[in-house]
Amino acid sequence: MIVKYSILGYLVGEGFRNFFKNKKSTIASVIIMCATMFIFGIFFLIGENVNYIMDQVQSKQALEIFINPEATKEQEAELEQKIKSIQYVNTIEYTSKEQALNEVKSWSSSVEMILGDLTADGYNPFKASYVITLTDLTKAEEVQRQIETFDNVASVQTGNKTINKLIQVANGVKTATGVILVLLVLISIFIIANTIKLTVHARRKEISIMKYVGATNSFIRWPFIVEGIIIGIISAIITVVILGFAYNFVAETMMNGGLTETIRVNLLTFSDMLSMLFVVYIIIGIGIGAIGSAISMKKYLQV
Repeated sequence: MIVKYSILGYLVGEGFRNFFKNKKSTIASVIIMCATMFIFGIFFLIGENVNYIMDQVQSKQALEIFINPEATKEQEAELEQKIKSIQYVNTIEYTSKEQALNEVKSWSSSVEMILGDLTADGYNPFKASYVITLTDLTKAEEVQRQIETFDNVASVQTGNKTINKLIQVANGVKTATGVILVLLVLISIFIIANTIKLTVHARRKEISIMKYVGATNSFIRWPFIVEGIIIGIISAIITVVILGFAYNFVAETMMNGGLTETIRVNLLTFSDMLSMLFVVYIIIGIGIGAIGSAISMKKYLQV
């Protein structure tokens, strides 16, 4: 156990020594990795907020089912049960003809006056309706088609164009985030590999001697992998701090400018995303560092 601990301590210690020994190349690697992680972080935060906004819109976006004026109360109740039984229906709210009329009257005094004259003899041009929200906006058209087959449904009103646009935006952001992540990971691996390759090249004689006296490839490789992991972790921590300040500044500016109130949606706070972002960054940082280091060692270890 003591021997294993000593070997582990040596490998980790050598990794840290390599990190601090090659200051210029290390700083350059950290700066470039921070830049690439920052760009990815921007798209990550945008993607998380788009999903959050989609959830908010989804809870507000409704389908309005107008009921046949000749339907009886029993038939209306039967229709309500059929609608409730649909898989993707979240909430359902009934609006009577009188409620619909009073709601439109409340829009303005001129509208109230016009409708007052029109409905003076008891005539009501509005239909009773059910307003439903969905658990999944992508199923709006499917739900609409199913409802239109029910008896006593006069018509179904929905904002399918708006829904489809929102879904397209959300999918576009997800695709862009994925593509950018792959590109940035490849760029970062290339940077780390070349940075550590300089260290390996400078110590090529030492590596040759270590191999000559019987050191295994793993024993030689691990200090450099540790160096790459340290670069990745430090870059991740620095980027999270910078990104946090930048995001809070932008979010606060949008709130003070009234933009979030205008579009009637809220943004996620940075603390809401911090744990997930930190985990993603640490995984990316460790992965890139380890892979980049392993690639840089191939030539010298003849793997």
